[in-house]
Amino acid sequence: MTTAQICIMIVMVVYLAMMVIIGALYSKRTNNVGDFYLGGRKLGPLVTAMSAEASDMSSWLLMGLPGVAYVTGICDAGWTAIGLGVGTYFNWLIVAKRLRNYSANIGAITIPDFFSIRYKEKKNILMAIAAIIIVIFFVPYTASGFAACGKLFGTLFGVDYHIAMIVSAIIIVGYTSLGGFNAASTTDLIQSIVMTVALIVVLVFGITQAGGWDAVMTNAQSLKGYLSMFNLHDTVTGGSNAYGPLKIVSTMAWGLGYFGMPHILLRFMAIENPDKIKLSRRVATVWVVISMSIGILIGVVGLGMVANNALTPLEDSETIVIQIANLLSQNGIGLALVAGVIIAGILACTMSTSDSQLLAASSSVSENILGGLFKLDLSEKAKMVVARVVLIVIAVIGVVIAWDSNSSVFGIVSFAWAGFGAAFGPVMLLALFWKRSNKYGAIAGMIAGGSMVFLWKYVIAGLADILNVYELLPAFITGLVINVVVSLVTAKPEKEIDDEFEAAKAMK
Repeated sequence: MTTAQICIMIVMVVYLAMMVIIGALYSKRTNNVGDFYLGGRKLGPLVTAMSAEASDMSSWLLMGLPGVAYVTGICDAGWTAIGLGVGTYFNWLIVAKRLRNYSANIGAITIPDFFSIRYKEKKNILMAIAAIIIVIFFVPYTASGFAACGKLFGTLFGVDYHIAMIVSAIIIVGYTSLGGFNAASTTDLIQSIVMTVALIVVLVFGITQAGGWDAVMTNAQSLKGYLSMFNLHDTVTGGSNAYGPLKIVSTMAWGLGYFGMPHILLRFMAIENPDKIKLSRRVATVWVVISMSIGILIGVVGLGMVANNALTPLEDSETIVIQIANLLSQNGIGLALVAGVIIAGILACTMSTSDSQLLAASSSVSENILGGLFKLDLSEKAKMVVARVVLIVIAVIGVVIAWDSNSSVFGIVSFAWAGFGAAFGPVMLLALFWKRSNKYGAIAGMIAGGSMVFLWKYVIAGLADILNVYELLPAFITGLVINVVVSLVTAKPEKEIDDEFEAAKAMK
């Protein structure tokens, strides 16, 4: 192992040790499942904002997004970022406060809890369906994080992909199972800072190695369609392919996914003071816009570095940030330590999302399926044991799914994001803002939206070019329409449900 690799490894070990220590410290404050899954609703505005967005961005920010920009230019990555930026803002604007107040008023501590109690669904069918959907889509989502860790260590140190993935999973599970929600949220705040530092350092160093900003732009402008928002650069032909209005709308539909993301919605439910949400919204939106913009620029700069012979052409575009950090580490011990921070930033992206996903999936199984559906009456201590065991089992399944080293981080995240957005997004919006919605509509809409994600991606999209759009858009519309129609043709909600809706609406 070289001196540079040793320096990087030291920084990463220190960083990972800090995460585990935080988990151990919070384990002493985690006394029941309410603390474990929701932190006792005590998140401050800064922690809420950065925890929500760090858990949102995942390894996609430092691997998937720059990788897409590196290969095809700014169009696809750009419209995705615009959609996500708009979605972030409106999620905080219209959902955060209403969900926090509503969930606190009815005593819900998980998303399936909220749906079930909101509609007074006594047989817990709605709760069970929501919990199963969370597990279905979060397990592969978590797998994408483990895959990112495997690629990271394999590229940097030549470590076997599978060993690196397993060790990373053990560390993530370790601090999450110890400290629960508070540990995950606190480490997310730290990880968001590390991610920000990594993005800035990589961008600045990359520009210098590419020969300056003018050289980067000259190279990008020489590639047909690379800097266009309406064309994709084609690396095979050297030409470009049109990116039409339907494709733009489809790509921007990424923003719809926010309304159904359990790990983000849980942050809203955990806010201590609803009056501080405006501050959280501003911090979150600004950070998301800036970080995604830098992520896209890193892809463009990376290609400029290749053109300037600072980097060799990449076989896997998603490793662009890793390659730049590796190059930085070869310029002395000081910069090697900085490179370690960058690599820790990639780990931060992965860990901040994986811990939140593991908690959400674990809560769905232990609280909503075992407790809600099967009515297992467990003590608080037994519930904590079950919660941690379930978390470990889900992580093991995630490792199995990510076993293929060729798995795409961007591809896995894209599909899981669509699944949650379509299954939960319409239900959440209607549950919060339409009093006439009922449990029948919620169940039908949830099943229809989630099912359409699979149907569209694997059947309908391949039938014609015009149908080849991001599956979230048609699936979201399907879930919304089915929910509304079924609610209208079935019985109105009971007076108790209407009264709770009005009470939540009246809360300021």
